[in-house]
Amino acid sequence: MTPRQRLWLFTFGAAGLVACYLWAFAGLPGFGNYPGPYGPAILKHVIAQTNATGVVSAVNFSYRGFDTVGEEFILFTAAAGMSVVLRRLRGEREGRSSPAETAASRQLPATSRQLSATSSAVRIVTLLLVGPTAVIGWWLATHAQTNPSGGFQGGVILATAFFLVYLSGEFIVFRRLSPDVLLDAAEALGAGGFAAVGVTAVAMSLPYLYNYLPLGTIPGAVSSSGTIALISFLVGIEVAAAFILIIGELLEQTLLRREGSS
Repeated sequence: MTPRQRLWLFTFGAAGLVACYLWAFAGLPGFGNYPGPYGPAILKHVIAQTNATGVVSAVNFSYRGFDTVGEEFILFTAAAGMSVVLRRLRGEREGRSSPAETAASRQLPATSRQLSATSSAVRIVTLLLVGPTAVIGWWLATHAQTNPSGGFQGGVILATAFFLVYLSGEFIVFRRLSPDVLLDAAEALGAGGFAAVGVTAVAMSLPYLYNYLPLGTIPGAVSSSGTIALISFLVGIEVAAAFILIIGELLEQTLLRREGSS
């Protein structure tokens, strides 16, 4: 297939996708006019049943928790698969050197890679934002039961704190703060822990992902909502580790290609 034919094929496919999206959007109900029965029913019972005032998190991690497990493992599989492929490709070009040795060997001046050094203004701003960004991400991942946050949002923001280290021009520091072994373990802990919460419920003769932990006494408190808070925390760990792992692997591959072409 020629490039022109591929371009035409992509154009027809993209046009069909846009048409389907417009058709779907045209059929959506107006804002605030949800026609289904489930929304009002959940709003009526969610606090009494879970002690969670973050209704979105209660839906994600309790009422439709089985669907959320699938979403979690989609990200887990994507990160794991990409890591396996890129590490194998790098291993074929670099030999059997460890990631730490590979990173250390790249401590070259910016001029040798034909890259401009990071400006002082960018370094200062990004490094000043690392701490607040990490705190915000951690807070969102651990307070899903109190507000519309959760592990998915918190995990992405927590991962951003690590990316800010890289943006400050400190790639070596970024890799030392996020070793592959630790990221692999954290991702496995987050995804496996989520699944284990559900399996534990089954072992107790309860439905999968049944909220079997104490719900607390004060709705919306940090200690409330039972398994909802625990699952959100585990999701935050997995999402943060997955995104850091993906970006780290892509950066490693990018630097390898630049060095190979220099």
